[in-house]
Amino acid sequence: MNVEIPPQIRDSVAQLGAGAPYALKVLAGQLADDPDMGEVSGLPGILTVTLDGDLFEDCPGLAVGYIREADRIEIRYVNPVASSQPTAQDHSEDQSTQQRQPADEAGAVREIADAWHRITRWLEHNAPDSYDALRAGASPSDLAALEDGLGTRLPVELSVLWLLTGGDDGSNGWGSLPGNRALMNLDAAAATYRLKMDDQANQDILNTDRPDEELVTVWKPTWIPVVALGPADSTEGLYLDTATGRLGQWSRYNNASHEELDTLVTYLEETADMLEAPALAVRDKPGLIGRALVWLSSVSPEQEQRWRPWTG
Repeated sequence: MNVEIPPQIRDSVAQLGAGAPYALKVLAGQLADDPDMGEVSGLPGILTVTLDGDLFEDCPGLAVGYIREADRIEIRYVNPVASSQPTAQDHSEDQSTQQRQPADEAGAVREIADAWHRITRWLEHNAPDSYDALRAGASPSDLAALEDGLGTRLPVELSVLWLLTGGDDGSNGWGSLPGNRALMNLDAAAATYRLKMDDQANQDILNTDRPDEELVTVWKPTWIPVVALGPADSTEGLYLDTATGRLGQWSRYNNASHEELDTLVTYLEETADMLEAPALAVRDKPGLIGRALVWLSSVSPEQEQRWRPWTG
């Protein structure tokens, strides 16, 4: 059984202690021999195993999450385990009362993971600066804290995406998604959600004096911000509606159409398709400026001489 450890995971583990990379290597060998040694976590499709840091010099206890496929294992996150920090198993207990549809959720996990892997693989090979700007995956406890802050459960596809990459810091202001939009980090998503909920609370006060046909909705509790206009520009972007599973447009100035677009899966799959087959791209065209991915729609007149279209 092949055990894959993505480069960003290796980099983050190296920051946890001098002995942590070796400990992870040992665990990878154990997983190769016994791929089912992990326990089911609260995140569909993710197995988790706890590594005892006392067995290794200069290594904390580690919670390691992975996805097991027929012929390979991919490590998805590695986080230090603190005595006060809930583990993935704890999070699973919190969610045990929720009704789930295992087949549907397993399919969503696979589709998100496959699409995002295609995108990051392309970035790693062709736009390394953009690849390096992707954050390491969030931890299950980070996602649990976000859910508590929002007061709503995250859809499985969004949980999986943030487990893979906790946000996009951008390269020279360019995110990696079409239009050079950026996957939001958890703090930015929470801050935007609170801001928009406050906007709606103000509208609700005004709505008391409006006739039914003039009621204004600028935000719903089921809308979770996912994608921002840019790594440092959260004035507009895309939200994921947990009630419908579809993406919509939002704006800080409440002038977005809220038109339902793709699901998160189809949005990421189309992004991967445009990178891998740029000749067939319709919505936007990928290209490079130096070592960074820059989509054509974001190229300014001053940058036109430097921009090179990606032809595959």
